[in-house]
Parts: sequence; C-alpha cells; structure tokens
Amino acid sequence: MNSKPLSRYPIPELLDLPEDLKDMIMAVQEKTGFIPNVFLTLAHRPAELRAFLAYHDALMEKDSGLTKAEREMIVVATSSDNDCQYCVIAHGAILRIRAKDALISDQIATNYRKADVTPRQKLMLAFALKISNSAGAITDEDFDLLTGAGFSTEDVWDIAAVTAFFGMSNRMANFTSMRPNDEFYAMGR
Repeated sequence: MNSKPLSRYPIPELLDLPEDLKDMIMAVQEKTGFIPNVFLTLAHRPAELRAFLAYHDALMEKDSGLTKAEREMIVVATSSDNDCQYCVIAHGAILRIRAKDALISDQIATNYRKADVTPRQKLMLAFALKISNSAGAITDEDFDLLTGAGFSTEDVWDIAAVTAFFGMSNRMANFTSMRPNDEFYAMGR
C-alpha cells in the first residue's frame, strides 16, 4: 500500500460525508473492492463531486453510437496528452476491461496513431486531440471527415463532450496531485 498522500487537499472522513455520497461511494467500494481516489479527493467539495459524477455518468454510461470502450479510448488519449497520470492509469484500467485487451490502453496512452485500433477509431482520437488542443480550429471539414467515417452528428458531440469533460477532470487531478489507486495498475491485465 502506498503511503504517499492521495491529494494536496484534505480527504474528508467517509462517515462525515452527506448520506447520498457516502452510499454511492460505499456501493462503488462493494462493486470494485476499493474506493477510487477521485471520489475521496473530490469529496473535499461534496456539491461539486455530485455534479462531477452526474455529468460523468451522463457521458460515459449512456447508450451511444460510441462504444463504452471507445469513450475510454478518448479519455486515455486526451489524458495522456494532458499529462494526467490519474486518468491515464484509472481509465486505462477501465479501457483494458471494456475492450478485453490488455495492451490497448498502453498503446493509446503512448501513441494512439500506432495503437491497434481501427482507422475509424484513429480518426475519432485525432478529432478528440484537436478538440483538446485547438477547439477553435474545428471546421465543417472535421465534421465531414467524421460523418464520412460513419459517425453521426450526435457521436461527434459525444467525442467533444467526453474530451471537454475529461479536460476539466485532468486539470483537477493534476492540480490536486491526485494519486491513482494501486489497484488500477493490475486491472484487466
């Protein structure tokens, strides 16, 4: 077990959290066997944690033209580009599980262009990186490329929304110096 702090900010006692958050965190612990440090770190501000989780679930758990694995690919690629250790490690674990591929998250985190993904997925990831790094440069041609590859305009929205949400998440994780849970490293391998 790592003895380094989880965050630059104090971690509240689980018993001191509002009941809804405590119940949600305990349900996650029961399902996974541990509490992801993102919940503990962001619990520093309970109202913001609620909003964060609601938007996360709205993006990542819904039915969509993007598979859950593809959404995790976006998170891993953009989080790597944003130097977010927490999200690369945590969402890399989720990607390995959802894609049923022990190598994919390492490949995408290192260089999505050489990863074992489809040309369509590479186009998706290139667009996500463009949203992340230069959203002001998005043009109709970007939409034409994506829709020509079979993405609906709603899928394009999802790519942008996942990218934008995790851009915020990456910045909060880096700002707080959030540590990935040790458990994430072995998941899906």
